[in-house]
Amino acid sequence: RFNQPSSGLPALTTGPAAALKRRENTTPLRTGVLAVKKGMTSVFAGKVRVPCTVLQLDQVQVVANKTREKNGYWAVQIGSGSRDGRNVTSPMLGYYEAKGIAPKADLAEFMVRDKSGLLPVGVQILPDWFKKGQYVDVKGRSRGMGFAGGMKRHGFSGQEASHGNSKNHRTIGTTGPSQGSGSRVLPGKKMPGRMGNDFVTVQNLKVMMVDNELGIVLVSGPIAGPKGRVVRLQDSKKRKAPPQPHREAALANLLERHPDHAEKLQAAREQHLVLKGQREAAQLEA
Repeated sequence: RFNQPSSGLPALTTGPAAALKRRENTTPLRTGVLAVKKGMTSVFAGKVRVPCTVLQLDQVQVVANKTREKNGYWAVQIGSGSRDGRNVTSPMLGYYEAKGIAPKADLAEFMVRDKSGLLPVGVQILPDWFKKGQYVDVKGRSRGMGFAGGMKRHGFSGQEASHGNSKNHRTIGTTGPSQGSGSRVLPGKKMPGRMGNDFVTVQNLKVMMVDNELGIVLVSGPIAGPKGRVVRLQDSKKRKAPPQPHREAALANLLERHPDHAEKLQAAREQHLVLKGQREAAQLEA
């Protein structure tokens, strides 16, 4: 399944297996987390003032794992925040019930390089998952500016203020439809339209501080989006991964805080099956 290469066949150049192989070096070794942008502050590195963004981890838990055999790739599904059960659909309530996890406000997947990056379901990830001094990538959604013209959206200089120009001072002018290629406007032409509300990834931000008590991670520099927006925080793809001793220590601390995670997951699954049977029986009686 999923076009996996075997020992008796040459390496594949196309298909899912080849695609995973090509992305192997840029796929993080471990999962990222969902964080809430709380605002900006600054810290001093020696005598240099460094502007920082405050990111808070709000009840970040591992909800599920995706495996190569079943799904075609390795990934960890992360949930954060909380949601009132009355605002969650019945299928999703059952999904969380089977894992013994309260409904989450946000869900996201983080691809990992191999199965060593998978984590037990139900464990909570704290800020010490990241190491002070390492580099991370932060992906957020920028502010929506609404419908904007060419001058605001793309930085066009505009047209003449006078000398024959009438009511076209801020228009983009001709779009060049008669320059060949079938005399048409080519796709991707810079024109007025909705500005912002796009995903923006800021790479290679340095972790300045982690605090488990406050549940925050401080990263250098700004990131996209207003306060309160949920962003994706993970190890940098273009920098070296955190050293192996830190990765092992972070994983050991995570497992030490949840020594009975396997028993809790099994009990939740059994309870889910019992409740599911009771609900089905009640529906048949009705």
